[in-house]
Amino acid sequence: MTDSRRPGLFLSFEGMDGSGKTTQMRRLIERLRAEGYDLLETAEPGGTPIGLQIRRILLDSANSALASRAELLLYFACRAQNVAEWIRPALREGRIVVSDRFTDSTLAYQGAGRGLDPAAILTLHDLACQEVGPDLTLYLDIDRELGLSRARARNAERAAAAQPDETRIDDEAAEFHDRVRAAYAGLCRQHPERILRIDAAQPIDAVTQDIWSAVERHIAAHSLRKASAHV
Repeated sequence: MTDSRRPGLFLSFEGMDGSGKTTQMRRLIERLRAEGYDLLETAEPGGTPIGLQIRRILLDSANSALASRAELLLYFACRAQNVAEWIRPALREGRIVVSDRFTDSTLAYQGAGRGLDPAAILTLHDLACQEVGPDLTLYLDIDRELGLSRARARNAERAAAAQPDETRIDDEAAEFHDRVRAAYAGLCRQHPERILRIDAAQPIDAVTQDIWSAVERHIAAHSLRKASAHV
């Protein structure tokens, strides 16, 4: 459920690691800014300074003992801070919010992947997000093996550059990632009015164009003003 009282537009990107969603999100943000729109860029887990501290706990491969329910609660602690500190204020100001992941990721990874109760996840969402949710979700779908191969290459580059270890989820077994992808397919069927599946195996420019076509329609439907037109 989304809060119809706020004038902004909330866009989220979803997909398996290695789907190219971060690259595509960066391309969309650059185009929106070039078009003159005022926007907030955020990510889950992370976003706010407090959220970034939680991210380090969640993604560090050294924390393999982290219990599934503790993991779930940490994700929502991060999300609650993101909504309160950044996302809701930006939407009330009429800005476009672009988020790398939101609660759909939790339903896929902690729900299907970890086997936690989806109803409990949605209850936590209601508590943490208070009717804040995406207007449009761009789901970049990719074969598990291709996605993981890309993610591992990225992780190797991060390690070579002495960047923080964020491989804990990527290191899960293939069956885990298969459950996650199946859950995303289910979410697409449940929410066709919100979630747009995009074939992430297409050439990168084709993916970019599919995303822009969908976002452009939503901007028009929301009658969003450009930053230069804000009073």
